Amino acid sequence: MLNQFSRTELLLGKDGMERLSESRVAVFGIGGVGGYATEALARSGVGHFVLIDDDRICLTNLNRQVIATRKTVGQYKADAMKERILEINPNAEVEVRKCFYLPENADEFDFSQYSYVIDSVDTVTAKLGIIEQAQRCGVPVISCMGAGNKLDPTKFQVADIYETTICPLARVMRHECRKRGIRALKVVYSTEECIRPLDDMEISCRTHCICPPDTKRKCTVRRDIPGSVAFVPSVAGLILAGEVVKDLVK
Repeated sequence: MLNQFSRTELLLGKDGMERLSESRVAVFGIGGVGGYATEALARSGVGHFVLIDDDRICLTNLNRQVIATRKTVGQYKADAMKERILEINPNAEVEVRKCFYLPENADEFDFSQYSYVIDSVDTVTAKLGIIEQAQRCGVPVISCMGAGNKLDPTKFQVADIYETTICPLARVMRHECRKRGIRALKVVYSTEECIRPLDDMEISCRTHCICPPDTKRKCTVRRDIPGSVAFVPSVAGLILAGEVVKDLVK
């Protein structure tokens, strides 16, 4: 019988679709990268999601985040993503965790319950904690490196963290992974040199933050506010999702 996943089943087969339907994917960070990765997985037939993000949608997210529209500004990103998933697949199970993963709350997450983990957060401490927990539990994990301050979506590659070049975040992650004895880590990264964003205080979130009032991590406290476009983080997210699907059905 035809359904919303019939065209995908033509390529993955019935067994592949059943594996996806039974899989439970945890996505840490539902932003420009994580939002597109999650939506692609929902459209691919993944049946169970855990969405972890404490942020709310801001007007400045409209240029690149699939969940961001004028109607969703102010909503929690995880809530908006859950609504989109259920509009695609009403049978999906979606757990929302409105928090930011840190060592202090790591014991609140049971990674052994996940089939796959996507790391699309933007802080090194959180990334390392997610990766270590996933690998400790024997759960596949894929991590996205920097997608900000870039304009060329064709420069993304999939590689082990120790094979990466150019990307400043990947450089830091290589060093930290080596210190922690992390021997391998699949990542999506860009070989494009970072572009220096304009130093224009008239359009800077640093001096004109318009985040929703109760946003926990406002732009004014961020170390760096990168420039971004619609067609770079989205591609990174789609590549992440593609790797997850391939690994789950093989």
